[in-house]
Amino acid sequence: MKNTTTRRTHGVSALTLAGLTLAAALAGSLPASAAELGDEQHRPAIHYTPEKNWMNDPNGLVFHKGVYHMYYQHNPSGNTWGNMSWGHATSKDLVHWEEQPLAISTDAEEDVFSGSIVVDKDNTSGLGTKKNPPMIAIYTSAYKDASPHRGLQAQSLAYSLDDGQTWTKYSGNPVLNRNSANFRDPKVFWYGKPGGGYWVMTAVEAQEHKVVLYKSDNLKDWTALSEFGPANATGGQWECPDLFPLAVDGDKKNIKWVMVVNINPGGVAGGSAGQYFVGDFDGTTFTSETTEPATVAPAGTVLAGFNDGTYNGWTVNNEPGNWKNGPFGDAPATGSLPGQNLVTGFGGSGLSNSFNDGDWPLGSMQSPTFTVTDDYLNFLVGGGKHPRVSDKLDNNPPEGELKFGGFEVPEGTTLADAGWTGTGDLTPNFQPATSGGDFYLGAKRINTFEAGTVPGDDRQGTLTSPDFPITKNFMSMLVGGGNRPADSGQTLAVELLINGSVVRSLAGDNAGVLNWKGWDVSEFAGQNAQLRIVDQATGGWGHVTLDHVMLTDTAAVPRSDEETVNLVVNGQVVRTATGNDSETLDWASWNVKEFVGQQAQIKVVDNNRFGWGHILADEFTASSTAATSRLESYDWLDYGRDYYATVSFANMPDDKRVMLGWMNNWDYANNIPTSPWRSAMALPREVKLTQTPDGPRLAQSAVKQVEKLGGKVTYNDRKGGPISAGTHPLPAQSAGQVQQVDITFAPGTATKSGITVLGDGNSATVIGYDATTGKMFVDRTKSGNTTFHPAFASIEDAPVTLDKNGNVTLRIYLDRSSVEVFAQDGLKTITDQVFPNPGADKMALFAEGGSAQLKSLTVTPLEKAMFLPEKK
Repeated sequence: MKNTTTRRTHGVSALTLAGLTLAAALAGSLPASAAELGDEQHRPAIHYTPEKNWMNDPNGLVFHKGVYHMYYQHNPSGNTWGNMSWGHATSKDLVHWEEQPLAISTDAEEDVFSGSIVVDKDNTSGLGTKKNPPMIAIYTSAYKDASPHRGLQAQSLAYSLDDGQTWTKYSGNPVLNRNSANFRDPKVFWYGKPGGGYWVMTAVEAQEHKVVLYKSDNLKDWTALSEFGPANATGGQWECPDLFPLAVDGDKKNIKWVMVVNINPGGVAGGSAGQYFVGDFDGTTFTSETTEPATVAPAGTVLAGFNDGTYNGWTVNNEPGNWKNGPFGDAPATGSLPGQNLVTGFGGSGLSNSFNDGDWPLGSMQSPTFTVTDDYLNFLVGGGKHPRVSDKLDNNPPEGELKFGGFEVPEGTTLADAGWTGTGDLTPNFQPATSGGDFYLGAKRINTFEAGTVPGDDRQGTLTSPDFPITKNFMSMLVGGGNRPADSGQTLAVELLINGSVVRSLAGDNAGVLNWKGWDVSEFAGQNAQLRIVDQATGGWGHVTLDHVMLTDTAAVPRSDEETVNLVVNGQVVRTATGNDSETLDWASWNVKEFVGQQAQIKVVDNNRFGWGHILADEFTASSTAATSRLESYDWLDYGRDYYATVSFANMPDDKRVMLGWMNNWDYANNIPTSPWRSAMALPREVKLTQTPDGPRLAQSAVKQVEKLGGKVTYNDRKGGPISAGTHPLPAQSAGQVQQVDITFAPGTATKSGITVLGDGNSATVIGYDATTGKMFVDRTKSGNTTFHPAFASIEDAPVTLDKNGNVTLRIYLDRSSVEVFAQDGLKTITDQVFPNPGADKMALFAEGGSAQLKSLTVTPLEKAMFLPEKK
């Protein structure tokens, strides 16, 4: 899983560093704020992370000679995606992991993408011996320009004769080539009895939403078997497939096969996710029993279907510019537009599609006024997931006093001439930049990327303005560029100084787009101030962009770079929806009971010109019944934002099926605020098939070995009691950032109820049940640091059926920067990263709209699962 085409620690890592003392291990690899290796802020204590640098998909999961091997996509040279190689860690219990040397490395011809490992017990490959059978890694070669296969992806082999420690690439690579740029992620298993079967490979044609199956007798020569898909979720690329048998409720006479297909974007919660199908495999073809037909909206009155070749009375506002049609054109689209991937899921022969002339043009379209007559307004929506944030759609500055001339200094004049002082690369003997950033005003701005003799993110220094008086209550400015977490040891900020002291600070959002930000400065009225730009950052987004600093009478209003469908009543937006970063439209539904009888309009807004900067909409229908999302009708491994590229271990004892997923999401993966590592693995999960009213479905639980990390129970309320409306802090003995929380509660009359975790009085992650929707949810919108990427703050939910006693039972694993929630014996799970404020470890019970009933609550601290070099 790989950052291609459309994207375009079980121990804190096992941190054994052979031969190094702890002091040597720390030197040069930790931010200044970290006390010691493994205790950096947000470093997981029971989830695997590498000591440093980037990690994504688990690869080559295999059990061999009493050792669990985890290989994974790894950048050995940096903290963002790139230089794809296979990292390696080992464990004897799936909990304590020891990081090993790099296993299979990128080279001049190829990056080493995802794949799997088998133990070739009978030496079918001939790459070992009967006495020393080889371990065989089957991986995707992503060929570089230096290769004769440049631009293609094909399947290759590497083999190990020393139990997975060192690897040799097979001289006959690639062993399977379809002349495709998106053929990847082979998962190989043995089908049939030893000596009487064959190897089966599942891989994907990512853009075609197909799993392709092949067979081989020797792992080197492959013959096509069949294809599966497209089916169910097809909004993004299909990746990382897996296929395996499971006994339903342990009955070996009732075997079903599970096909796992990861998808990005287009997951049920947005971005990356894993879906699964249950069915049968006969050695050639997988047949799904859980493929869902296209969801049809409830009957109603169609307000707009765009099927007559016109917009039929809608007002279209295409922003003027150097483009021909955009964004909505002068008539509905009939499907995909030039340069656009396949658009699916719309109804009839037409739809509103703002991809005319690509993502760059901006505009909107608005329906004629209509009377709200029914309880629900259903519609199909797709395209970008850029929500509405304000009424401000333009980039016009607020009324106020412009400072520093907007940096529009005359040619030949430098910032030093205007009284600015600087240090490092930001010495002010230069003109403001004329390149970099978007949505600046005028021709010039400050961009620290352009400072110094050689532009780049490694330029560092400070730039300080001359004194100016605070004459109004607010300061507003356009800001872009990078953002650094407080514990990174790097500062990247625009600061306000009063008497030389920093009193206000802000930064960009790890984006090239400048947007309006600012401060309330009323308490400094009449005082002199300075503005200081500080760039002490290196690496990706290691720069600040600043323009149009103003003193204003009102607070800065951020521009809403939205891709939305909105309901407008009395001139106000009262409902809003977005796409899901997908060209597949899905049903959305608004409850509009409160507006029945009132006049309304539908407004479709395209105000974003970057990734997924377009919106798709169709089939607006007034109905007495809510439409159901197609995505929610499919089966998902996890309903959170951070469980992806999930595959299972091979060669497991006792035929257990243990799966492992990457705990991140491609929407923001490169930006999460961790250093010197980036990304963690989820807890390994044992998966089983259990019979449900809908048929056999997966039930998941953390592997039993995790229980051994449990210490003495610190909080145990077996009697329970009422949870009245409000938030009720729990005693201090319940607090902690690394613990297992088991809670059972009845929603009662409450509309929402549950528990908050990792809190500090101002922030917390909220985990609960919404009785109005019948869903469990995790709300991380106020969980701590959520501003490092605009896609991060979110609420995830999953449909949950109350048990026969009307209860919800949750097992929650907390680990410094994540929550994993298993509901109703693991039939539904939500996995989310969170980045709580320093010291945030408190818990509370809550109820809204009524009272709930706590049945039981147990809190069990979990010990660190990590190796550290021995102190000398």
